[in-house]
Amino acid sequence: MKTLRTQVLIVGAGPSGLLLGQLLHKAGIVNLILERQTGDYVLGRIRAGVLEQTTVDLLDEAGVGARMHAEGLVHHGFDLVFDGQRHRIDLQALTGGKSVIVYGQTEITRDLMEARAAAGLPTLYSAADVQLRNFDSAHPSARCIVNGEEVLVQCEFIAGCDGYHGVSRASVPGSAIRSFEKIYPFGWLGLLSDTPPVSHELIYGSHERGFSLCSMRSAARSRYYLQVPLTEQAGDWSDERFWNELRLRLDPAAAEALVTGPALEKSIAPLRSFVAEPMRFGRLFLAGDAAHIVPPTGAKGLNLAASDIYYLSQALIEHYRDRRGSGIEHYSARCLSRIWKAERFSWWFSSLMHSFPQEQAIEARLHRAELEYLVSSHAAQTVMAENYVGLPW
Repeated sequence: MKTLRTQVLIVGAGPSGLLLGQLLHKAGIVNLILERQTGDYVLGRIRAGVLEQTTVDLLDEAGVGARMHAEGLVHHGFDLVFDGQRHRIDLQALTGGKSVIVYGQTEITRDLMEARAAAGLPTLYSAADVQLRNFDSAHPSARCIVNGEEVLVQCEFIAGCDGYHGVSRASVPGSAIRSFEKIYPFGWLGLLSDTPPVSHELIYGSHERGFSLCSMRSAARSRYYLQVPLTEQAGDWSDERFWNELRLRLDPAAAEALVTGPALEKSIAPLRSFVAEPMRFGRLFLAGDAAHIVPPTGAKGLNLAASDIYYLSQALIEHYRDRRGSGIEHYSARCLSRIWKAERFSWWFSSLMHSFPQEQAIEARLHRAELEYLVSSHAAQTVMAENYVGLPW
Protein backbone atom coordinates (compact mmCIF):
# COMPACT_ATOMS: atom_id res chain seq x y z
CA MET A 1 0.00 0.00 0.00
CA LYS A 2 1.21 3.48 -0.88
CA THR A 3 0.82 6.10 1.89
CA LEU A 4 0.49 9.83 1.18
CA ARG A 5 0.20 12.70 3.66
CA THR A 6 -1.33 16.11 3.21
CA GLN A 7 -2.96 18.81 5.30
CA VAL A 8 -6.22 19.03 3.34
CA LEU A 9 -7.60 16.25 1.17
CA ILE A 10 -9.99 17.52 -1.48
CA VAL A 11 -12.37 14.98 -3.01
CA GLY A 12 -13.41 16.06 -6.49
CA ALA A 13 -11.51 17.91 -9.25
CA GLY A 14 -14.37 19.98 -10.56
CA PRO A 15 -14.27 23.78 -10.28
CA SER A 16 -15.07 23.71 -6.53
CA GLY A 17 -12.25 21.36 -5.58
CA LEU A 18 -9.75 22.97 -7.94
CA LEU A 19 -10.61 26.48 -6.71
CA LEU A 20 -10.22 25.43 -3.09
CA GLY A 21 -6.90 23.79 -3.88
CA GLN A 22 -5.62 26.93 -5.58
CA LEU A 23 -6.67 29.24 -2.73
CA LEU A 24 -5.13 26.96 -0.12
CA HIS A 25 -1.91 26.66 -2.13
CA LYS A 26 -1.58 30.44 -2.31
CA ALA A 27 -1.95 30.50 1.49
CA GLY A 28 0.79 27.88 1.91
CA ILE A 29 -1.56 25.03 2.88
CA VAL A 30 -0.62 21.64 1.43
CA ASN A 31 -3.47 19.90 -0.37
CA LEU A 32 -4.11 16.87 -2.55
CA ILE A 33 -7.07 16.20 -4.84
CA LEU A 34 -8.72 12.83 -5.50
CA GLU A 35 -10.93 12.55 -8.59
CA ARG A 36 -12.76 9.39 -9.67
CA GLN A 37 -12.88 10.40 -13.34
CA THR A 38 -10.08 11.17 -15.79
CA GLY A 39 -8.97 14.74 -16.38
CA ASP A 40 -10.31 14.57 -19.96
CA TYR A 41 -13.71 13.47 -18.67
CA VAL A 42 -13.85 16.37 -16.20
CA LEU A 43 -12.99 18.85 -18.96
CA GLY A 44 -15.56 17.30 -21.27
CA ARG A 45 -18.51 18.19 -19.04
CA ILE A 46 -20.48 21.04 -20.63
CA ARG A 47 -21.80 23.48 -18.04
CA ALA A 48 -23.06 27.03 -18.15
CA GLY A 49 -21.28 29.89 -16.46
CA VAL A 50 -22.99 33.14 -15.44
CA LEU A 51 -20.63 34.53 -12.83
CA GLU A 52 -21.53 36.89 -10.03
CA GLN A 53 -19.02 39.61 -9.16
CA THR A 54 -18.08 37.82 -5.93
CA THR A 55 -17.19 34.71 -7.94
CA VAL A 56 -15.16 36.80 -10.37
CA ASP A 57 -13.29 38.36 -7.45
CA LEU A 58 -12.56 34.93 -5.96
CA LEU A 59 -11.16 33.63 -9.25
CA ASP A 60 -8.97 36.72 -9.42
CA GLU A 61 -7.80 36.06 -5.86
CA ALA A 62 -6.89 32.52 -6.90
CA GLY A 63 -4.79 33.96 -9.75
CA VAL A 64 -6.82 32.40 -12.57
CA GLY A 65 -8.88 35.34 -13.83
CA ALA A 66 -6.81 36.58 -16.78
CA ARG A 67 -8.49 34.57 -19.56
CA MET A 68 -11.91 35.10 -17.98
CA HIS A 69 -11.48 38.87 -18.25
CA ALA A 70 -10.07 38.61 -21.78
CA GLU A 71 -12.68 36.24 -23.21
CA GLY A 72 -15.69 36.44 -20.87
CA LEU A 73 -18.76 38.40 -21.93
CA VAL A 74 -19.86 41.13 -19.53
CA HIS A 75 -23.64 41.37 -19.31
CA HIS A 76 -25.27 44.47 -17.86
CA GLY A 77 -28.78 43.03 -18.05
CA PHE A 78 -31.01 40.37 -19.55
CA ASP A 79 -34.38 40.13 -21.28
CA LEU A 80 -37.68 38.55 -20.25
CA VAL A 81 -40.06 37.47 -23.04
CA PHE A 82 -43.76 36.79 -22.57
CA ASP A 83 -46.87 37.52 -24.63
CA GLY A 84 -44.58 38.00 -27.63
CA GLN A 85 -42.82 41.04 -26.14
CA ARG A 86 -39.34 41.47 -24.75
CA HIS A 87 -38.61 43.42 -21.54
CA ARG A 88 -35.10 44.31 -20.36
CA ILE A 89 -33.94 43.96 -16.77
CA ASP A 90 -31.13 46.52 -16.43
CA LEU A 91 -28.86 44.98 -13.80
CA GLN A 92 -26.41 47.86 -13.68
CA ALA A 93 -29.05 50.55 -13.21
CA LEU A 94 -30.95 48.52 -10.62
CA THR A 95 -27.95 47.45 -8.48
CA GLY A 96 -25.67 50.47 -8.52
CA GLY A 97 -23.40 49.31 -11.32
CA LYS A 98 -23.18 45.55 -10.79
CA SER A 99 -23.14 43.09 -13.69
CA VAL A 100 -22.35 39.45 -14.44
CA ILE A 101 -19.80 37.73 -16.70
CA VAL A 102 -20.71 34.86 -19.00
CA TYR A 103 -17.75 32.46 -19.01
CA GLY A 104 -18.25 28.73 -19.31
CA GLN A 105 -17.67 26.44 -16.36
CA THR A 106 -15.58 24.24 -18.65
CA GLU A 107 -13.21 27.16 -19.24
CA ILE A 108 -12.98 27.89 -15.50
CA THR A 109 -12.10 24.25 -14.92
CA ARG A 110 -9.44 24.41 -17.64
CA ASP A 111 -7.90 27.56 -16.15
CA LEU A 112 -7.79 25.99 -12.69
CA MET A 113 -6.36 22.71 -13.99
CA GLU A 114 -3.59 24.53 -15.83
CA ALA A 115 -2.77 26.63 -12.75
CA ARG A 116 -2.60 23.50 -10.58
CA ALA A 117 -0.38 21.69 -13.07
CA ALA A 118 1.91 24.73 -13.38
CA ALA A 119 2.30 24.79 -9.59
CA GLY A 120 3.10 21.07 -9.54
CA LEU A 121 0.27 20.30 -7.13
CA PRO A 122 -0.82 16.65 -6.83
CA THR A 123 -4.10 15.40 -8.31
CA LEU A 124 -4.89 11.70 -8.43
CA TYR A 125 -7.30 11.03 -11.30
CA SER A 126 -9.21 7.78 -11.87
CA ALA A 127 -9.28 7.17 -8.11
CA ALA A 128 -11.59 4.16 -7.63
CA ASP A 129 -13.35 2.83 -4.54
CA VAL A 130 -12.72 5.95 -2.45
CA GLN A 131 -13.48 5.40 1.23
CA LEU A 132 -13.44 8.27 3.73
CA ARG A 133 -12.58 7.28 7.29
CA ASN A 134 -12.26 8.73 10.79
CA PHE A 135 -13.40 12.23 9.83
CA ASP A 136 -15.02 12.49 13.25
CA SER A 137 -11.54 12.29 14.80
CA ALA A 138 -8.35 14.35 14.64
CA HIS A 139 -6.87 11.94 12.10
CA PRO A 140 -9.12 11.53 9.07
CA SER A 141 -7.99 9.48 6.09
CA ALA A 142 -9.06 8.06 2.77
CA ARG A 143 -8.37 4.82 0.95
CA CYS A 144 -8.67 4.36 -2.80
CA ILE A 145 -7.32 2.45 -5.77
CA VAL A 146 -5.21 4.36 -8.31
CA ASN A 147 -3.77 2.54 -11.34
CA GLY A 148 -4.38 -0.78 -9.62
CA GLU A 149 -2.49 0.23 -6.46
CA GLU A 150 -4.10 0.76 -3.07
CA VAL A 151 -3.42 4.24 -1.72
CA LEU A 152 -3.88 5.55 1.82
CA VAL A 153 -4.12 9.33 2.22
CA GLN A 154 -3.61 10.63 5.74
CA CYS A 155 -4.79 14.19 6.28
CA GLU A 156 -6.05 16.74 8.78
CA PHE A 157 -9.24 17.82 6.98
CA ILE A 158 -11.37 16.50 4.12
CA ALA A 159 -13.24 18.78 1.71
CA GLY A 160 -16.06 16.96 -0.09
CA CYS A 161 -16.33 18.71 -3.45
CA ASP A 162 -17.40 15.63 -5.40
CA GLY A 163 -20.95 16.49 -6.41
CA TYR A 164 -24.43 15.22 -5.75
CA HIS A 165 -23.56 11.57 -6.44
CA GLY A 166 -20.15 11.64 -4.75
CA VAL A 167 -18.81 9.61 -1.86
CA SER A 168 -18.47 12.52 0.59
CA ARG A 169 -22.11 13.05 1.53
CA ALA A 170 -22.75 9.31 1.20
CA SER A 171 -20.10 8.70 3.88
CA VAL A 172 -22.06 10.64 6.50
CA PRO A 173 -24.35 8.52 8.72
CA GLY A 174 -27.97 9.05 7.75
CA SER A 175 -28.89 10.05 11.29
CA ALA A 176 -26.44 12.98 11.17
CA ILE A 177 -27.78 14.70 8.07
CA ARG A 178 -31.13 16.04 6.90
CA SER A 179 -32.02 16.48 3.25
CA PHE A 180 -34.59 18.81 1.65
CA GLU A 181 -35.56 18.17 -1.97
CA LYS A 182 -38.00 19.26 -4.64
CA ILE A 183 -38.12 17.50 -8.02
CA TYR A 184 -39.58 19.57 -10.86
CA PRO A 185 -41.91 17.79 -13.32
CA PHE A 186 -39.95 18.83 -16.42
CA GLY A 187 -36.43 19.12 -17.76
CA TRP A 188 -34.34 21.38 -19.98
CA LEU A 189 -33.48 20.20 -23.47
CA GLY A 190 -30.22 21.95 -24.32
CA LEU A 191 -28.64 22.45 -27.74
CA LEU A 192 -25.10 23.73 -28.32
CA SER A 193 -24.24 25.14 -31.74
CA ASP A 194 -21.50 27.09 -33.46
CA THR A 195 -23.83 29.94 -34.34
CA PRO A 196 -23.83 33.58 -33.23
CA PRO A 197 -26.15 34.24 -30.28
CA VAL A 198 -29.55 35.63 -31.13
CA SER A 199 -28.94 38.46 -28.64
CA HIS A 200 -25.89 39.96 -26.94
CA GLU A 201 -27.56 39.23 -23.57
CA LEU A 202 -29.57 36.29 -22.22
CA ILE A 203 -33.25 35.96 -23.08
CA TYR A 204 -35.53 34.14 -20.61
CA GLY A 205 -38.87 33.20 -22.13
CA SER A 206 -42.21 32.30 -20.56
CA HIS A 207 -44.73 30.80 -22.99
CA GLU A 208 -47.81 28.59 -22.81
CA ARG A 209 -45.73 25.94 -24.64
CA GLY A 210 -43.04 26.14 -21.97
CA PHE A 211 -39.92 27.97 -20.83
CA SER A 212 -37.04 28.86 -23.14
CA LEU A 213 -33.57 30.33 -22.64
CA CYS A 214 -31.22 31.84 -25.20
CA SER A 215 -27.66 31.99 -23.91
CA MET A 216 -24.13 31.73 -25.24
CA ARG A 217 -20.62 30.45 -24.62
CA SER A 218 -18.90 33.04 -26.79
CA ALA A 219 -19.65 35.49 -29.60
CA ALA A 220 -19.67 32.53 -32.00
CA ARG A 221 -21.09 29.66 -29.92
CA SER A 222 -24.66 29.57 -28.60
CA ARG A 223 -26.51 27.49 -26.05
CA TYR A 224 -30.30 27.25 -26.18
CA TYR A 225 -32.77 25.50 -23.88
CA LEU A 226 -36.39 24.37 -24.08
CA GLN A 227 -38.60 23.13 -21.27
CA VAL A 228 -39.72 19.59 -22.09
CA PRO A 229 -41.55 16.82 -20.20
CA LEU A 230 -39.33 14.35 -18.35
CA THR A 231 -40.70 11.64 -20.62
CA GLU A 232 -38.89 13.16 -23.62
CA GLN A 233 -35.60 11.83 -24.98
CA ALA A 234 -32.98 14.06 -26.61
CA GLY A 235 -32.87 11.66 -29.55
CA ASP A 236 -36.52 12.40 -30.25
CA TRP A 237 -35.62 15.97 -31.14
CA SER A 238 -34.12 16.64 -34.55
CA ASP A 239 -32.27 19.91 -34.97
CA GLU A 240 -35.09 21.21 -37.16
CA ARG A 241 -37.72 20.37 -34.56
CA PHE A 242 -35.70 22.13 -31.85
CA TRP A 243 -35.19 25.34 -33.85
CA ASN A 244 -38.85 25.47 -34.91
CA GLU A 245 -40.04 25.05 -31.33
CA LEU A 246 -37.63 27.71 -30.06
CA ARG A 247 -38.94 30.22 -32.60
CA LEU A 248 -42.48 29.64 -31.37
CA ARG A 249 -41.48 30.61 -27.82
CA LEU A 250 -39.61 33.82 -28.72
CA ASP A 251 -40.77 37.29 -29.63
CA PRO A 252 -41.08 37.96 -33.37
CA ALA A 253 -37.83 39.98 -33.63
CA ALA A 254 -35.76 37.30 -31.90
CA ALA A 255 -37.42 34.52 -33.91
CA GLU A 256 -36.55 36.35 -37.12
CA ALA A 257 -32.94 37.00 -36.03
CA LEU A 258 -32.25 33.45 -34.86
CA VAL A 259 -29.35 31.83 -36.71
CA THR A 260 -29.60 28.04 -36.77
CA GLY A 261 -27.04 25.33 -37.35
CA PRO A 262 -26.19 21.71 -36.58
CA ALA A 263 -26.12 20.69 -32.93
CA LEU A 264 -22.71 20.03 -31.41
CA GLU A 265 -24.38 18.51 -28.36
CA LYS A 266 -27.95 17.88 -27.28
CA SER A 267 -29.09 16.64 -23.87
CA ILE A 268 -31.90 16.85 -21.33
CA ALA A 269 -31.18 17.93 -17.76
CA PRO A 270 -33.71 17.38 -14.94
CA LEU A 271 -34.39 20.19 -12.49
CA ARG A 272 -34.28 19.86 -8.73
CA SER A 273 -33.86 21.91 -5.58
CA PHE A 274 -31.81 20.15 -2.92
CA VAL A 275 -30.10 21.09 0.35
CA ALA A 276 -28.32 18.89 2.89
CA GLU A 277 -27.89 20.14 6.47
CA PRO A 278 -25.47 20.53 8.12
CA MET A 279 -22.42 20.85 5.86
CA ARG A 280 -19.73 19.96 8.41
CA PHE A 281 -19.18 16.63 10.16
CA GLY A 282 -16.15 16.77 12.39
CA ARG A 283 -13.28 17.33 9.94
CA LEU A 284 -15.31 16.61 6.82
CA PHE A 285 -16.83 19.57 4.97
CA LEU A 286 -19.34 19.41 2.13
CA ALA A 287 -19.18 22.05 -0.59
CA GLY A 288 -20.91 22.73 -3.88
CA ASP A 289 -23.22 20.14 -5.40
CA ALA A 290 -22.31 17.67 -2.65
CA ALA A 291 -24.44 19.84 -0.35
CA HIS A 292 -26.94 21.63 -2.57
CA ILE A 293 -28.50 21.77 -6.04
CA VAL A 294 -30.51 24.60 -7.56
CA PRO A 295 -32.54 24.73 -10.77
CA PRO A 296 -30.39 26.42 -13.43
CA THR A 297 -32.98 29.14 -14.01
CA GLY A 298 -31.31 31.62 -11.69
CA ALA A 299 -27.70 30.71 -12.63
CA LYS A 300 -26.79 30.09 -8.99
CA GLY A 301 -25.18 26.62 -8.97
CA LEU A 302 -21.57 27.54 -9.71
CA ASN A 303 -21.83 30.78 -7.74
CA LEU A 304 -23.12 28.99 -4.64
CA ALA A 305 -20.24 26.54 -4.92
CA ALA A 306 -17.84 29.47 -5.09
CA SER A 307 -19.34 31.00 -1.95
CA ASP A 308 -18.90 27.67 -0.11
CA ILE A 309 -15.26 27.64 -1.20
CA TYR A 310 -14.82 31.21 -0.01
CA TYR A 311 -16.11 30.34 3.47
CA LEU A 312 -14.18 27.06 3.61
CA SER A 313 -10.88 28.51 2.39
CA GLN A 314 -11.16 31.36 4.89
CA ALA A 315 -11.92 28.90 7.69
CA LEU A 316 -8.94 26.68 6.90
CA ILE A 317 -6.58 29.62 6.41
CA GLU A 318 -7.73 31.02 9.76
CA HIS A 319 -7.09 27.63 11.37
CA TYR A 320 -3.56 27.23 10.04
CA ARG A 321 -2.42 30.86 10.08
CA ASP A 322 -4.12 32.26 13.15
CA ARG A 323 -4.80 29.05 15.12
CA ARG A 324 -8.44 30.04 15.48
CA GLY A 325 -11.40 27.76 14.90
CA SER A 326 -14.40 30.08 14.60
CA GLY A 327 -14.48 29.81 10.81
CA ILE A 328 -14.59 26.03 11.01
CA GLU A 329 -17.24 26.08 13.74
CA HIS A 330 -19.50 28.45 11.80
CA TYR A 331 -18.80 27.14 8.28
CA SER A 332 -22.11 25.34 7.89
CA ALA A 333 -24.27 28.15 9.25
CA ARG A 334 -22.57 30.79 7.11
CA CYS A 335 -22.93 28.74 3.95
CA LEU A 336 -26.53 27.74 4.58
CA SER A 337 -27.66 31.30 5.22
CA ARG A 338 -26.62 32.27 1.68
CA ILE A 339 -27.66 28.93 0.16
CA TRP A 340 -31.28 29.16 1.29
CA LYS A 341 -31.62 32.68 -0.11
CA ALA A 342 -30.31 31.49 -3.47
CA GLU A 343 -32.56 28.42 -3.32
CA ARG A 344 -35.53 30.72 -2.73
CA PHE A 345 -34.65 32.90 -5.71
CA SER A 346 -34.07 29.94 -8.02
CA TRP A 347 -37.37 28.34 -6.93
CA TRP A 348 -39.26 31.61 -7.42
CA PHE A 349 -37.75 32.32 -10.85
CA SER A 350 -38.33 28.73 -11.98
CA SER A 351 -41.94 28.76 -10.77
CA LEU A 352 -42.56 32.06 -12.50
CA MET A 353 -41.11 31.18 -15.91
CA HIS A 354 -42.15 27.54 -16.45
CA SER A 355 -45.46 25.96 -17.41
CA PHE A 356 -46.48 23.25 -14.96
CA PRO A 357 -48.44 20.09 -15.85
CA GLN A 358 -52.08 20.22 -14.82
CA GLU A 359 -51.72 23.92 -14.06
CA GLN A 360 -55.11 25.42 -13.27
CA ALA A 361 -56.35 28.37 -15.30
CA ILE A 362 -56.15 30.64 -12.26
CA GLU A 363 -52.50 29.72 -11.72
CA ALA A 364 -51.63 30.59 -15.30
CA ARG A 365 -53.32 33.97 -14.92
CA LEU A 366 -51.50 34.62 -11.64
CA HIS A 367 -48.14 33.87 -13.30
CA ARG A 368 -48.97 36.29 -16.08
CA ALA A 369 -50.02 38.95 -13.58
CA GLU A 370 -46.77 38.55 -11.70
CA LEU A 371 -44.75 38.92 -14.90
CA GLU A 372 -46.71 42.07 -15.77
CA TYR A 373 -46.11 43.45 -12.29
CA LEU A 374 -42.42 42.61 -12.48
CA VAL A 375 -41.78 44.48 -15.71
CA SER A 376 -43.82 47.50 -14.56
CA SER A 377 -42.41 47.88 -11.04
CA HIS A 378 -38.97 49.34 -10.35
CA ALA A 379 -39.06 47.89 -6.84
CA ALA A 380 -39.84 44.37 -8.10
CA GLN A 381 -37.10 44.59 -10.71
CA THR A 382 -34.62 45.77 -8.07
CA VAL A 383 -35.34 42.70 -5.92
CA MET A 384 -34.87 40.46 -8.94
CA ALA A 385 -31.68 42.20 -10.05
CA GLU A 386 -29.96 42.15 -6.66
CA ASN A 387 -30.62 38.44 -6.37
CA TYR A 388 -29.47 37.77 -9.94
CA VAL A 389 -26.13 39.58 -9.59
CA GLY A 390 -25.62 37.84 -6.25
CA LEU A 391 -26.10 38.67 -2.60
CA PRO A 392 -23.02 39.72 -0.62
CA TRP A 393 -20.94 37.21 1.31
